[in-house]
Amino acid sequence: MSTVDFISLTSAIVPERTALVVEGERFSFYQVAERSNKVANALRSLGVGHGDKVAMMDVNCAQFVEAYFGTARLGAVFVPMNYRARQDELSYLLQHSETSVVIVGERYVDLVNSAKSEAPGVKHFVVLGKAQSGMLSYEDIISAASDDEVFPDLVPEDVTLLLYTAGTTGRPKGVPLTHGSFESYMAENVSPPDMEIEETNLLAVPLYHVAGFQAVLAAIYGGRTLAMMGQFDEEGWLTIVERERVNRAMLVPTMLKRVIDHPSFGKHDLSSLRLVTYGAASMPLEVIKKAINVMPGVKFINAFGQTETSSTVLALGPEDHDLSGTPKEVEKKLQRLSSSIGKPLPGAEVAVLDEDGNLVGPNKAGVIAVRGQRVMSGYWKDSEKTAQSMTTSGWLKTGDMGWQDEDGYFFLAGRGDDMIIRGGENISPEEVEQVLQAHPKVEEAAVIGVTDPEWGQQPKAVVVLKAGQQAASEELMEHCRSNLASFKRPRDVVFVGSLPRNPMGKVIRKALREMYG
Repeated sequence: MSTVDFISLTSAIVPERTALVVEGERFSFYQVAERSNKVANALRSLGVGHGDKVAMMDVNCAQFVEAYFGTARLGAVFVPMNYRARQDELSYLLQHSETSVVIVGERYVDLVNSAKSEAPGVKHFVVLGKAQSGMLSYEDIISAASDDEVFPDLVPEDVTLLLYTAGTTGRPKGVPLTHGSFESYMAENVSPPDMEIEETNLLAVPLYHVAGFQAVLAAIYGGRTLAMMGQFDEEGWLTIVERERVNRAMLVPTMLKRVIDHPSFGKHDLSSLRLVTYGAASMPLEVIKKAINVMPGVKFINAFGQTETSSTVLALGPEDHDLSGTPKEVEKKLQRLSSSIGKPLPGAEVAVLDEDGNLVGPNKAGVIAVRGQRVMSGYWKDSEKTAQSMTTSGWLKTGDMGWQDEDGYFFLAGRGDDMIIRGGENISPEEVEQVLQAHPKVEEAAVIGVTDPEWGQQPKAVVVLKAGQQAASEELMEHCRSNLASFKRPRDVVFVGSLPRNPMGKVIRKALREMYG
């Protein structure tokens, strides 16, 4: 089965059901399938064929979905571009991906035009919205195209998506993902469409991120209505949940925090919401505890994965977010909520490896590794990074340090390059951050290692205080002294207005090390 079969089967089973809701506009599964065929025929007329690259740069929109399926119908490869990219970054991405056609939203035309001269391999530029000089009109070429169904000749190993990781160092890495990688996830974790069961999902994560794309494909495969936000804002999110009677939503931790802290949170009817999935960055314990408290009818899932694993491979399920039970049981659940990323999903093999690539036993630290059909075969045009990340036995080393307990739960201990080593002792930044964020005056915190002539490294905290609060460094260091082993407590605290984050909400520790290391 290919991803094209997702839309073909669903449009046959529930053709009139709403597939997409975008800014109040509604598109049925039949319409999405029909439009994707017109896109395929239009792209074919531009010379796109099997293996060619079609890039797209815009915020989340209905055209993003139909353009993906149209590209996939030709056996071509879809390349979502980060609309936050700078000119030099975009030029690099277009060259490196070997893109031949670029579809661009109207607001990003100037950016794309600025990168044109550095991307001679692009044969056609296609604009959404108003016609632009030197660009084809998306609607014009779609209107002129045939709606005859395009039947692709695909195998599971064919690449369907080329995503670029938002790396904190060097150039982004291209990650080719196959039809089989997504089919594997759907077959194990998503129910196919049911004519009697309707559900609405809300997507606020950008489609240049693997979590966003996985959510689209899961909704299409499962026959779920997908309400898509062009870009996230708290009031808009709350309004859509209420208006569309949303049942499921996916948020990154910073989004969830902003939603539950928003002044109008209690003024919206969120009673339809049954499940919230969060991931892509570390979730502060106090935030998820508050979310559980203020959203009593909602179940939560912490999803862990990477672009290289076609998104989710581990999850901390709703039962792990149920804080009922004996004091001992609650304490164990809180420990898991603070640092566990859960258990492997069906079809994903996850383990902890030592420096030599050997499996280690329970409660022993190492690098978390993943193996199976969902894992990429290697980075696009980068054998060196592939060799660094993939073992000869097929394990992908995620770069996240951690361990597995005797119950099968995996725990994070930080990125390999984020681990702080003080006098030979390893210190997990996440562990120290959770303690700091439990202080009543602290809004958020990040911990980095700084060079020390005696100990090699010392932990340093970069802290954002809650509005209206004041605190001294000594107060927070004393708080850590009372809740951590002595060698783990920060030796210095810097107070800032905000932490640098990438678009998915992950703290950019490299930037903090450059500023405060």
